[in-house]
Order: sequence, then structure tokens, then C-alpha cells
Amino acid sequence: MADDQISLPYLAAILLVSGLIIRYLFFSGPPVRRLASNSPEAVLRSREAAVERIQQMFPQTERRSILWDLQRNGGSIQSTTERILSGRLETPPVSFQPPPVPVQATTNSSADSTSRSSEKAAQPDLITRYNLKEKLDVPIEEDGKALRGWSSSREERQSMLQRRRDEMILAARRKMEAKMAAEKTTASGG
Repeated sequence: MADDQISLPYLAAILLVSGLIIRYLFFSGPPVRRLASNSPEAVLRSREAAVERIQQMFPQTERRSILWDLQRNGGSIQSTTERILSGRLETPPVSFQPPPVPVQATTNSSADSTSRSSEKAAQPDLITRYNLKEKLDVPIEEDGKALRGWSSSREERQSMLQRRRDEMILAARRKMEAKMAAEKTTASGG
């Protein structure tokens, strides 16, 4: 009868082996290919996709700064986005040289710049938009209506605000022309 009993170490070994077999058969997922995801090309592609996503959200942010932050935080788009929103995105050191922009991104950015220039061409400048060309040559005149204050009539308020808008646009244009003339004289004189 003593031979019919199973010893405790033998029982533990049987349970361990059967547990491993059951785990292998039922709970093993598809084979994970970690070598392919860790290849430099795959990392570069995923990093470029992350940079593209972030630049779509924040076009004013430099690609180099985004790449630097993604490299520092392990490729987390969320933490880079949070740093940009909070204004804590650090400038990369001079020694950091990002990989060149892929060809696909270059064609996309040139298409974007073409569409931006066509948008600018579609919108006229403020002088044309508000029909102020005839007022460009007229000197600035101060009249008493501007000093009078806020009117109770809606039409008078609207005309006063439009006149102030026109004056501000014309003053900005004159200031820009004076600045351009000063730059031209310094460039030709210097």
C-alpha cells in the first residue's frame, strides 16, 4: 500500500509541468516579432510619423525640437504635446543632428506651402479689402468728431469705428512704407 501513494515532490512536479503545458496551449498569443519593431528603420518610420502628427497640431514648432523631445521621452507623442502646450519644449543642443527629412514629407511640405501661398493670393490686402486706395495719398487729418466720444446713435458709432479702423490701417501702411524706405536707403547707402 505504501507504493500506491504519490509523493509530494512528484505531485508538485506533475502540477508544474501540466500548468506550463496548459499555459503554452491556451494562453500563448500570436508570436511577437520584437526584432522587426526594434530595427532602426522601423524606429525611424514611427518617429517620423510621430513628428508628422505633432507638426500637424503645432505647425509653428520646429521639426528638430520635436525630434529631440521624442528621442528624450522614448517616442511619447502625448508628453511632447503636453510640453509644447505648457511652453516647456526645450531647444535641442547644437550637437543634435536629426536625420534628414524623408522624401514623402518633403513633397507634403511643398504642397502645403503651395496651398498656403494660394490662400494668401486669394485674400486681398486690407487696403484693397476696405477700398482705401484713394485715402492713401490724403494726409492724416484730426477732426473733432474723433475726440467727441461715444455717440448714442448706432449709425454714428458704426461710422466712427469704421473711420478709426481705416485710420489704423492707413497708419500701419504708412509706417511700413517708411520702414521699407529706410531699409532701402541703408541698403543702398551702406
